[in-house]
Amino acid sequence: MKFQSRIKGIILVITSAMLWGISGTVAQYLFNQKGFSPEWLVVVRLLVSGILLLLYAFIKCKQNIYEIWTSKQDSLTLILFSIVGMLGVQYTYFAAIKYGNAATATILQYSSPIIITCYLAIRNKKLPNLQEIIAIGLAMLGTFFIITKGNIHTMSISKLALFWGIISAFAAAFYTLQPRLLLKKWGSILIVGWGMLLGGFAFSFIKQPWNFTGIWSVNSMFAVIFVVLFGTLIAFTLFLESLKYIKPTEASVLSSAEPLSAALLSVIWLHEQLEFTQWLGTACIIITIIILSRNKQ
Repeated sequence: MKFQSRIKGIILVITSAMLWGISGTVAQYLFNQKGFSPEWLVVVRLLVSGILLLLYAFIKCKQNIYEIWTSKQDSLTLILFSIVGMLGVQYTYFAAIKYGNAATATILQYSSPIIITCYLAIRNKKLPNLQEIIAIGLAMLGTFFIITKGNIHTMSISKLALFWGIISAFAAAFYTLQPRLLLKKWGSILIVGWGMLLGGFAFSFIKQPWNFTGIWSVNSMFAVIFVVLFGTLIAFTLFLESLKYIKPTEASVLSSAEPLSAALLSVIWLHEQLEFTQWLGTACIIITIIILSRNKQ
């Protein structure tokens, strides 16, 4: 029975990671072939997913979704997380896809564990251990291969794609570290639900959901539904469900299927060209995630 539960957890987390990776590639399809803007997709994704998650927390989990606002400190922390963390990580990721592709955007964002490791080393005034040093070196090597194809004199992606990809990694690091106390106190569904809703509401002042540009078709409609529903709500729910059966460290390792699935689908579906050195860089980033996820410290 324990073995069957473990297999169930593994299947759940791999499925969630693949849905996240696929949604990035679907977003690239909407940007490049249907003329959608990253701003519109971000605001719609955040607003709809936020509302659905809060409804899930209220109906399914029987949570008081308004109780968090009785604490001034928690409210301010949540607002900061919503705008800098949730909105930041969503927009920078989609912008990196817009100016590059889903594969490189996802891989660059997955270098965030290195930023977290360096930040914690500085904060704790403690040098990284051997495992962390190896991971940092692999991540730097992997990023070098991805953006230069191994040639120091050339760049394989645009400067804007590199800029937004790196900013996305920093945003993901903030997104991971900042709400830890909120998550322990209120739970991930409630915090992520409010984070998405508030982030989408704040961004609505910059890009209104009804101010749309692009080509609507049956394919684009299904693509938007996939990004919002399967790439956000269902993927997130499956990941949380997997934690009932496997350890968080194992879930982190298995979630490295996300950059791999984004890279494979970009090549197969959108005919992106990834050279051997870029696949090698992808492997370096994935190995980095595995090393840091298994590092007990």
